Amino acid sequence: MNLPDTFENLIEAANQLDLYKKLIQQLNKDFLLANVDLDFHEEVLPTSLKLMLHETVYKLIQEKFSEYLNLLYIIDVSEKQVKALNGDDTLKLSEDVAFLILKREWQKVWFRNKYS
Repeated sequence: MNLPDTFENLIEAANQLDLYKKLIQQLNKDFLLANVDLDFHEEVLPTSLKLMLHETVYKLIQEKFSEYLNLLYIIDVSEKQVKALNGDDTLKLSEDVAFLILKREWQKVWFRNKYS
């Protein structure tokens, strides 16, 4: 499996395989497990999804760091990938982490679809 390298490519792949709703459901499931108050509507536009996810990750980093770490753990975002990001700019960091979250959730949805 080749993971998408941009948000647009990820959304395009999800739409091509008709898995966009499954991606949203997976996000909602994991955010609920992490006790993070974010629930996407299944018809959310990709631009809104990106913005809301970025904003939530930014707030978690700034205000609730332990919840942020818990979310990354529950979603199973690679610690190595997170550590490789530049942490100097929190806004950029939160955008990059939001994309890592989406990529990991996409992996889960893609594998479940392919092998079930």
